[in-house]
Amino acid sequence: MAEETVQKVIYEHEGVFIHSSSDDDGIEQDLLVSGSLRIVDRDGEIIVEYRPLEDTVDPSNMLCAGKDSSSVMEWAQSPGDRSQQLLETQQSYETEWDMINAVSFKKRPCSNGEGSLNHTQERSRWAFTFSVCDLRSLTVKEEGWTFLLFKLKESSTSLPALHFHQGGSREFLDSLRKFALLSESPEDITCLLVSTPNKALSQSFENLLDDNNFGLVHKFRKDPYVTTLGSFSKVTNYIFDAFRGTEEQHQRPPEEVADLLGEVIPGLEINQQEEPGFEVITRIDLGTRPQVTRREPLSAEYWIKHQDAEGRMIRIPHLKQTIFKGGLCHAIRKEAWKFLLGYFPWNSTLEERKALQRNKTDEYFRMKLQWKSLSEEQEKRNSRLRDYRSLIEKDVNRTDRTNRFYEGIDNPSLVLLHDILMTYCMYDFDLGYVQGMSDLLSPILFVMENEVDAFWCFVSFMDQMHQNFEEPMQGVKTQLIQLSTLLRLLDLAFWNYLESQDSGYLYFCFRWLLIRFKRELSFQDVLRLWEVMWTGLPCQNFHLLICCAILDSEKQKIMEENYGFNEILKHINELSMKLDVEEILQKAEGICLQVRGCKDLPAPVSNILGFPTEVFISDLTESGPKSGPGPGPRPQQLQDACSSVQEHLRESSSHNGCKVAFIS
Repeated sequence: MAEETVQKVIYEHEGVFIHSSSDDDGIEQDLLVSGSLRIVDRDGEIIVEYRPLEDTVDPSNMLCAGKDSSSVMEWAQSPGDRSQQLLETQQSYETEWDMINAVSFKKRPCSNGEGSLNHTQERSRWAFTFSVCDLRSLTVKEEGWTFLLFKLKESSTSLPALHFHQGGSREFLDSLRKFALLSESPEDITCLLVSTPNKALSQSFENLLDDNNFGLVHKFRKDPYVTTLGSFSKVTNYIFDAFRGTEEQHQRPPEEVADLLGEVIPGLEINQQEEPGFEVITRIDLGTRPQVTRREPLSAEYWIKHQDAEGRMIRIPHLKQTIFKGGLCHAIRKEAWKFLLGYFPWNSTLEERKALQRNKTDEYFRMKLQWKSLSEEQEKRNSRLRDYRSLIEKDVNRTDRTNRFYEGIDNPSLVLLHDILMTYCMYDFDLGYVQGMSDLLSPILFVMENEVDAFWCFVSFMDQMHQNFEEPMQGVKTQLIQLSTLLRLLDLAFWNYLESQDSGYLYFCFRWLLIRFKRELSFQDVLRLWEVMWTGLPCQNFHLLICCAILDSEKQKIMEENYGFNEILKHINELSMKLDVEEILQKAEGICLQVRGCKDLPAPVSNILGFPTEVFISDLTESGPKSGPGPGPRPQQLQDACSSVQEHLRESSSHNGCKVAFIS
């Protein structure tokens, strides 16, 4: 027995008419065929279908109101075909698309006993079905009513005009936009070009999620984290075909590729047009990359030496530099992370911190009580909180379960993880909970081993990561653009190669940026990487240079093996748990020093990394001793650029609209 077809109706509207206009087909010219128009999702393929209803209509007997704003939908035909005649009606007095409410019809009488058969044949003749993937363009015109002119990719195929006498055309367009990208044609502002993924690439992505009832874009918007992280390599064929199109088509223009990428990664609408401030520069010689070394982790004894008698931290810039160069030993992470994340002020005394913890404990449990005290009846009327709870429970049960701190059934650490995330929903009502946030909390709770401290450290971390989880994903969008700018500066040849393989947008780094390499490194390496990045050294957006360091290590294999789109994505995805965090940090720091030493650094790059735009530092050498934590010589320029400049330039870089094009 054949497998049953899964079908979901996206749009349906009755009262859509076909106006017969051919003198050669034996049907009177004034015949109206009334029917139903639908958009359906049939096993992942989006279908438009028209089915005539029982009765044809004589337009001479159609009575309508004085304000006529009927909409007409017509298929543009190939050259040589006679275009559909337009009905003459009054101009609409309304600016919006009105519906004709005062309409009545009179059935056409049958001339003989075979009238019923003739009507059946006519209805069968006018029925049609087509895939949205076969749609080439759509033209919107106003001539007494609104015309929507559609053109199929097969020019030999023409379909009859469809007339929306009872409204519904706007809803049809809105439904169509859910599955097709409509972009304005440069030759005709009334013509919208239609871009859609083909059936094979749609099915490829549907298979990734094992759920054929929802479309691609809907799934990414609803669950971008799981969609991207769960089985990221399976999406390669989808994106590859979406960017390249079918073999018969020419290569897609950059604007269309950007729009398609925006469909795959919500919020990632990359503007390809030149804007004010667009800067074209030549290839820049960055000079030799300095060699740097890493140190041993900062010890508990050394940490204590940086406290005065009242418990204030002293020599803070030097302390941060030492943490950046070697990280922290695990024994002091519980205390040091509170400073690095901003939970504890660096200049606070021990007593002030104790008072702060007491206040924060009271505040935390007041928020926790808000959701804990809800009755079942109250929660039934709070769908948003129910959704958050369901999502949190699902994520908690699959977060770091191989780690001993979270393994096993009925683990109390899982309860704490759940409660902190639920309380965060009370703290930030607007954001609530988004999948991926459990990955950011897990290492913090592991280190703190305290519910309240873990919560407030998580709040501080989320202040940095907030934009990554907002619905438009503006944070990830901005970072991908900045990363592309940096890579073009560092290695234009490699960036050009990626661009030639439709990989210039670096979308394969999406997972890295979303949760700060949490799924790329071992759990202990994540702890080391995060504490190093939290120092804010050696520059702003250091995590982008970490991305560049990883790509720099992989570029030789990618280029020598001539990897294409699929192979690049697969290769990057398979780097998970194979990366050496110390090697990456060492290379990333060397890249920072190399870029900082460039005298002709473009202003957009300076803003991304938080460098001063007036003065560029050269002749930088390794800072500090090469073994063991301790005081040592450190260039004053490096200290200044790593502290005061960052805050000064953060706002300007986050709103910077400049883009850089590198010409070889």
